[in-house]
Amino acid sequence: METPQKDSVWKEAIETYFEEFLNFFFPDIAKDIDLEKGCEFLDKELQKIVRDSELGKRWADLLIKVFLKDGSERWLLIHIEVQSYFERDFAKRMFVYNYRIFDRYNKDVVSLAILADPSPNFRPDKYEVKYWGFKLEFKFPVVKLLDYRERWEELEKSKNPFAIIVMTHLKELETKKDIDERLFWKTTLVKRLYEKGFKKEDILMLYKFIDWLITLPEELTSRFHEEIIRYEEEKNMPYITTAEKIGIKKGYEQGIQQGIQQGIQQGIQQGIQQGIQQGIQQGIQQGIRQGLLEAIELGLKLKFGAKGLKLFAAISKIEDVDKLRAIKEAIGVAEDLSEIEELIS
Repeated sequence: METPQKDSVWKEAIETYFEEFLNFFFPDIAKDIDLEKGCEFLDKELQKIVRDSELGKRWADLLIKVFLKDGSERWLLIHIEVQSYFERDFAKRMFVYNYRIFDRYNKDVVSLAILADPSPNFRPDKYEVKYWGFKLEFKFPVVKLLDYRERWEELEKSKNPFAIIVMTHLKELETKKDIDERLFWKTTLVKRLYEKGFKKEDILMLYKFIDWLITLPEELTSRFHEEIIRYEEEKNMPYITTAEKIGIKKGYEQGIQQGIQQGIQQGIQQGIQQGIQQGIQQGIQQGIRQGLLEAIELGLKLKFGAKGLKLFAAISKIEDVDKLRAIKEAIGVAEDLSEIEELIS
């Protein structure tokens, strides 16, 4: 089952790259959507609609209001579910969510499913009831991510962000029992972000997806970061893998320099050593704080836009590293900006 953190990063990716999501997975639908009129994400409304379902307190991933290109003002709802494990009643749950949304809005609802589970045979795409001449058939489009294993060359050529996301998902499944192979593919996929010419904001966004999905043990994580830092230096693209980790590195280096200078001024070896240690500690803290602030600013921008950035002025005055770290983590899972505001006060 997906963890809340991975649920969050999937949702964030779809919200950030909604047009690319449609173009990649559902191109026929994308042709009929008028994104120039904008779209509206209705996650909170969806949660209210489905949380009391008899199927349990289960929430679908995304509910989005979009407009069509047919010249009219009518609109429909696209219900997107990312399913990462086998569920016997999945199709029934999709039906229940669909009719509950329809009942709430009295608008056409299109349900779409992304099947991210590891089972090749799990492919639910309809819910059907038939009795005595009565027939109900609910059928919905399904994308099975495992099918992209046969389209790897196509994924490598694509510059759509969801090509990288699908590649990451497939390699996460394939390398669960081989940590060296897992390290190789995590490094390769991150480097590919630069090779494909993504902008800095996109590299940071997609890196977060890769980093959260393909986890490594601590000893390999250090090797991974060393390799990415070296690669960035070679490419002269210091976009930073994780702002916090690079902040620590910069702070560490800065602390050493400050400590050396302080120690030299004292003029004695003991002073040098004490100065180095003090400078390192101060530098690390400064680096962590700066890295967290960079990550928070980017997270507010990507998730909440201009409204989110208005909070950054107040956040930037916070000195407590633990509080900043809590704010950074909260941004990833927050459904509303008010949840972040509560942490600032």
